[in-house]
Amino acid sequence: MSSLPTSGNVPHVELRSLDELWFQVSGTLCNLECTHCFISCSPHNDSFSYLSLETVAKSLEESIRWGVKEYYFTGGEPFLNREIVPILERTLEYGPVTVLTNGTVLKAEWLSRLRDAEQRGSYSLEFRVSIDGPTPATNDPIRGPRTFERAMKGVRLLVEHGFLPIITMARTWDLSEDERILEEFRGVLKEQSCDRPRLKVLPRLQIGAEADRSEGYGQHDRITPEMMQEFDESQLICNHSRVVTDRGVYVCPILLDAPDARLGETLEAAAVDFPLSHGACYTCYQYGAICTNLSAAKSSTT
Repeated sequence: MSSLPTSGNVPHVELRSLDELWFQVSGTLCNLECTHCFISCSPHNDSFSYLSLETVAKSLEESIRWGVKEYYFTGGEPFLNREIVPILERTLEYGPVTVLTNGTVLKAEWLSRLRDAEQRGSYSLEFRVSIDGPTPATNDPIRGPRTFERAMKGVRLLVEHGFLPIITMARTWDLSEDERILEEFRGVLKEQSCDRPRLKVLPRLQIGAEADRSEGYGQHDRITPEMMQEFDESQLICNHSRVVTDRGVYVCPILLDAPDARLGETLEAAAVDFPLSHGACYTCYQYGAICTNLSAAKSSTT
């Protein structure tokens, strides 16, 4: 068996282009405390905090020179940030926007403003809602009591305001159950007037709370130089993305707890190669750029 890669044989990936810019807009603060959260977000985790409209605006201006094509907002729960609506309205002036949310704190007045902003401009606004399975029995043990009910209420609000959310779920069941889970979820969403359900199954990232819930990565769950031969590096998010946080620019939204993932204060400083030395890098290698909307992760659209 191969040994754990050392600094001399860890493959590096260059930032080929900055196609997507992420904002950790609510840091690690979340109204939920999911048992599989890879950065252990919770109401009490303030290791990363909110981004202000001013900070986001500066990064948006900087992003023009880099030719950023789309923008993602994540957390924590983005809608805990009191400035999130004006932040999204501003960002829609620059390009397409996707928000990753648990859907449990959405308000009709926010969605009305955001729908108006999208319709006034040239760019699309997408919502990805995290619901881990088509029933409370599957979702709530992971996300907390009544979170399925509350998230589905959020889905209904989105549909009522003209949005077609992407439902993402972490696979906490056997791989062989995927098609059954997806088919059941399609039926549940159609009951909420979501006539064209968009579903995306994500692999578990075995770090943060998930490492405590199940298990962490083994010492051999790493990318080797041999694995990168003839591999399409565009499948890795670090090849074409960076994430802005209140503590600087990081390589990706997954590795916030890794000291080497902080690359600098600016996009310029963050335009460096990154060593694929983490177990989470191995998951991205297996499944593609799982964080973005278009990826090799298993998805289903009807």
